[in-house]
Amino acid sequence: MTYNYDRTGASGPALTDVNLFIPAGKMTALVGPSGAGKSTLVDLLPRLREIDAGEILLDSEPHLSFRKSTLRAGIAFAPQEAQVFNVSAREHISYGKVDATDEQIKEAARLARADGFLSELPAGYDTLLGENGDRLSGGQRQRLDLARALVSKAPILILDEPTSNLDAESEFEFRKALDAIRAKGNITIILIGHRFSTIFNADQIAVLEKGTVTEL
Repeated sequence: MTYNYDRTGASGPALTDVNLFIPAGKMTALVGPSGAGKSTLVDLLPRLREIDAGEILLDSEPHLSFRKSTLRAGIAFAPQEAQVFNVSAREHISYGKVDATDEQIKEAARLARADGFLSELPAGYDTLLGENGDRLSGGQRQRLDLARALVSKAPILILDEPTSNLDAESEFEFRKALDAIRAKGNITIILIGHRFSTIFNADQIAVLEKGTVTEL
């Protein structure tokens, strides 16, 4: 597939003839320098951008055959920096599934290794987190947001450099959460990352350079 930021193609493609198979139920890591096309590539999956040539297949079906709402409901996303408002932990997690039950919220938190520190807050899951989630550390905010992504039980989970701003201890906790998610074996993880410690145990690693997959 090929994608141009400039719809006329005058500035050249951002992605060129990308051919990548992402196995279901496995973790695929996307690595490469800034500007290589990693984020652009994952933006194409939920149709935040539209490809200019080629096609994307999901279970052998063209992704254009799915309604955008259906497609996006099947993809959960956790960004590099979690955006946490001054709401309760329960409310933040339920952003991922507005009708989530208390047990579903806690199940997602346990899987994200967030249940321990959330349960110890003054009012537990009902504790207000403060502006920008300042009641929590950076690593805790990241795992809280991972719980928000997991509660929907979407079959595809996209993680955009989730450990880039974490210290070694917080990164370790996040990797343990990732191991627990992978152990369930029913979710496809696409991880954009730079740190080798985060991606080294991925099932496959795709290297992007200048909009092309150069190594797999």
